[in-house]
Amino acid sequence: MSNLPDPASILESLDLGGTPESTRIVVAMSGGVDSSVVAGLLKHAGCDVVGVTLQLYDHGVATHRAGACCAGQDIHDARQVAGILDIPHYVLDYERRFRETVMEEFAQSYAAGETPVPCISCNQKIKFMDMLDTAKELGAAALATGHYISRRPGDYGPQLYQSRDLSRDQSYFLFATTREQLDYLRFPLGDFSKQSTREMALEMGLPIADKSDSQDICFVPSGHYSDIVERLQPGAAEVGEIVHLDGRVLGHHKGILNYTVGQRRGIGIAIGEPLFVVKLDANARQVIVGPREALLSRRIDLRDLNWLGDESLEDTLRARKRVYVRVRSTRSPQPGWLEGNAGGTVRVSLDEGEEGVAPGQACVFYDSADAPARVLGGGWIQSVEPRDLSVTHDHFDDRANLAIPAGGPGE
Repeated sequence: MSNLPDPASILESLDLGGTPESTRIVVAMSGGVDSSVVAGLLKHAGCDVVGVTLQLYDHGVATHRAGACCAGQDIHDARQVAGILDIPHYVLDYERRFRETVMEEFAQSYAAGETPVPCISCNQKIKFMDMLDTAKELGAAALATGHYISRRPGDYGPQLYQSRDLSRDQSYFLFATTREQLDYLRFPLGDFSKQSTREMALEMGLPIADKSDSQDICFVPSGHYSDIVERLQPGAAEVGEIVHLDGRVLGHHKGILNYTVGQRRGIGIAIGEPLFVVKLDANARQVIVGPREALLSRRIDLRDLNWLGDESLEDTLRARKRVYVRVRSTRSPQPGWLEGNAGGTVRVSLDEGEEGVAPGQACVFYDSADAPARVLGGGWIQSVEPRDLSVTHDHFDDRANLAIPAGGPGE
């Protein structure tokens, strides 16, 4: 029995109209199993499929490192799959664009004490912008990717939903997808599990069926973020003080880029009680430490909001909307309120609070606690109001751990 869906159901899910042979679709092929299966499914449905791979970096050892993406070995794999599927395949050199738009922005943000999420920036500014334009230039009706997220028609245009397989859901990394981009994008794997995707790859005879997933930030082959920051931002590793929330200077550090908010191990200070990094002050070159309860935040101010709800953002903020919020890809959405702030920014108020929230992180809104929930949009965290511990610091901005889960960067 075949694991492949019926061609008619594939075509129906694309919501494009026209005959399959007259429907050209560009597939963003990363060289991984997910995007390869997307190309195979569309070919199976009879579409005119064109594969496009972006060369984003080439840092020697990273080209052959398990868990990396968008480098030498992956380009080879994408080209091999395209040959098996008998579809044209193009490789576009975006190294300079990727460095300027994603890598340098990451380094600047990290050196400033923030927690950037470069996988979101890559989707937002490279894959769903430059690659989308390329797909249009090739005369395609749509650009398809291997992300685990669902696109559904709605009364006011297409809507984004979490994928059916929540263990693979990548909605957190795609919150910045605009309405205009959604009109053109397609995500054929939204209703599939990872296991079924691998089974389809095996049936298609694709050699990457058992290939491991990308798990790391692709341009940090060593796994040490400080390496790339120090290279792109010379001087970011300046020494400074480790200061307790109560004002005591406890010691010195070798650069705030070596610390993250929420960190407990490796601080190098012992005062007879557990200490956590609760703030990184780049201007003062200080690492602020304190008790765990200082990590809890309930109010978050956002910048650069992307809104995908049916009502206007202005009406939504005026009415104060109930939303379910994620500030980490590994956490479940928790209840909160979306509202305007007196300073003209957008504020999220969390019912229960979240530990280790940091500027530079993404804050994503959903319409429900029940999955698969609709993605209402999100924004970048600008500032955080922490729990009041009755200390002299009025408030501080946090940075959290940068770990990328197995379902993270995606395709």
